[in-house]
Amino acid sequence: MEEAHHHGEHDADLDHEASDLADHKLTATRLQKIEELAARGVEPYPVGFHRTHLASDLHDRFSDLEPGAGTGLEVTVAGRIVLMRSFGKLVFATLQDGSGRIQVMAQKDGLGDRLEAFAAFDVGDHVGVTGEVVTTRKGELSVRVTEFVLLAKGLRPLPEKWHGLGDIETRSRRRYLDLIVNPDARHVAITRSRIVSSLRRQFEERGYIEVETPVLLSQAGGALARPFATHHNALDIPMFMRIATELPLKMLIVGGLEKVFEVGRIFRNEGVDSTHNPEFTMLESYEAYADYHDVMAMVEQMFAAVATEISGTTTFDYQGRTIDLTPPYRRARMVDLVAEAVGRSVWPPPDDLADLARSHGVEVEPGTGPGRIVEQMFDTLVEHAIWDPVFVLDHPAETSPLARRHRETEGLTERFEIFIAGAEYGNAYSELNDPIDQRERFVAQAAAKSAGDEEAHVVDEAFLRALEYGMPPTGGLGIGIDRLVMLLTDKSHIRDVILFPTMRPE
Repeated sequence: MEEAHHHGEHDADLDHEASDLADHKLTATRLQKIEELAARGVEPYPVGFHRTHLASDLHDRFSDLEPGAGTGLEVTVAGRIVLMRSFGKLVFATLQDGSGRIQVMAQKDGLGDRLEAFAAFDVGDHVGVTGEVVTTRKGELSVRVTEFVLLAKGLRPLPEKWHGLGDIETRSRRRYLDLIVNPDARHVAITRSRIVSSLRRQFEERGYIEVETPVLLSQAGGALARPFATHHNALDIPMFMRIATELPLKMLIVGGLEKVFEVGRIFRNEGVDSTHNPEFTMLESYEAYADYHDVMAMVEQMFAAVATEISGTTTFDYQGRTIDLTPPYRRARMVDLVAEAVGRSVWPPPDDLADLARSHGVEVEPGTGPGRIVEQMFDTLVEHAIWDPVFVLDHPAETSPLARRHRETEGLTERFEIFIAGAEYGNAYSELNDPIDQRERFVAQAAAKSAGDEEAHVVDEAFLRALEYGMPPTGGLGIGIDRLVMLLTDKSHIRDVILFPTMRPE
């Protein structure tokens, strides 16, 4: 048998962005092949193609076929060539479709002179193949080619040794390449879709309806964050991208839609790091007549159910350590967790709270209120040490302008955040539905904004007017979808779970 010849071009040209493909030897060769196809009357980009089976269908059905066996079943498959090996009178190609990979086998005694045309295909080309399902002498499930057609000519060569590059930036910029050559990238994309579907299903089963609220607003509220600003030409007004879906969703609660949720893109004008992208996905839900204890019970049930659906269990590994999402989760007040960390009580706030914080390495600006100091102490001293899920409860009112005041403890609110593996995965309140209290807090936030705090809340008169018509007691929740996907796919950087992360232009 002749020595196998591998059809593959190296990925050295990945950084080559010649605007004229003819300027580069690898792409020039492929352009020449298109001209040769045209001369023979072959369309390099035909319309549509009908296939009978996916790669996974064939593997599922014939997984136990003996080596060297035939099936008598003729199938038509299609996909991208990701590997090609030529042995002269025998050519093997591996096709990759959306379900997986299948080998196709072209032989001289079956194709005659047409074998040369098949052998001229390049790695990266899309092809359609018809033939019998067989196994090779080595037992590899294959389709023995009787008919074939080019479906799309690839003009740029695929990278061969993607993992050798180890280049997360290139993978993020050219996600389409990452998806072609990296099975893990496809797994993450598919798992993300399954996670969102699972959450949607769980809310619908609980009687929630899914709604859509505006992305463009005349003022951005519902969170403490800096918005992206734009301009509406026809109305000649400044507009802002939403930083949360909270306020319009609460207006729907006022309107009598008692259980609502939205899975939506949120935009915050902030930096990029391992857990932040300026454009991210949030799930927010609101339920009339519920409080934050009801929401807590729902969250632990939902997180356990999603983990079981994705991983088959509520216990799994994340970054080399085991995480257990089996309910119930620990519940602890933020002020008590900070007190544990510093060895003394911090609420009601002692006079020397700022000095206490500084003595534990927490930087405190002059004039910072006690509630914000406690939250800064939590962020610095406690958050990173949490591993298995903890509901951190009862945040200071000062840092929770939309949460109801605590029914028992002065200066705190009925709020929780769920922390897992040192990061926050959800935020929830017994919602503030007292319009007079809400106005006072908005005014205090507006004063902070005037003093230079770009993340402080605006006074939203439209929302206040809605509240003045009466909002029932309500439990609200926000879940960061991207972080939940990171957790359930064992990824440490948010750009690994966003198909097109925000990046500086090349």
